[in-house]
Amino acid sequence: NIKAQTGAPATATTTVKMVLADVISMEAPATQVTFTYDNAAAYNTDQKQSVVDNLKVTSTKPFGIKVKANGPNFVSGTNLIPVNVMTIKPVAGGTKPMGGTRQEVPILSISDQVLIPSAPMGSQVTLNIDYIITASKASSADILGKPSGTYVQTVTYTATAL
Repeated sequence: NIKAQTGAPATATTTVKMVLADVISMEAPATQVTFTYDNAAAYNTDQKQSVVDNLKVTSTKPFGIKVKANGPNFVSGTNLIPVNVMTIKPVAGGTKPMGGTRQEVPILSISDQVLIPSAPMGSQVTLNIDYIITASKASSADILGKPSGTYVQTVTYTATAL
């Protein structure tokens, strides 16, 4: 026997809220970029170190990225090489390519310089970076003739919502 339901169907409701906040975050992989000058050819050739997905940004608003060195020199003990020997170039590509305009920073300095003037919002969008030291810089007195050693400096990237 089949019994029919009588009356109106039963209903219930639930209120669902979404609380949104403006967010911007940036990650860089634990990457170390190394230039090696261990023979004559190294001093006479442009050197480029490419880092895929060097930066990963999540932003709920359009954003820009700036870059700077944390000090005026690469340092090895008391020996110094000016940071202006290095060029930083944002490159298209990566796992989830970042949109927007890219600008090369031909002379790294301790001042913030614009790398990405404006990129659209996105979640975990990536940017590849080329680090370049030209042969003309390597063969100049800035590098050539410096004492042997490992010269180190930190580069800082800053993402800001626009």
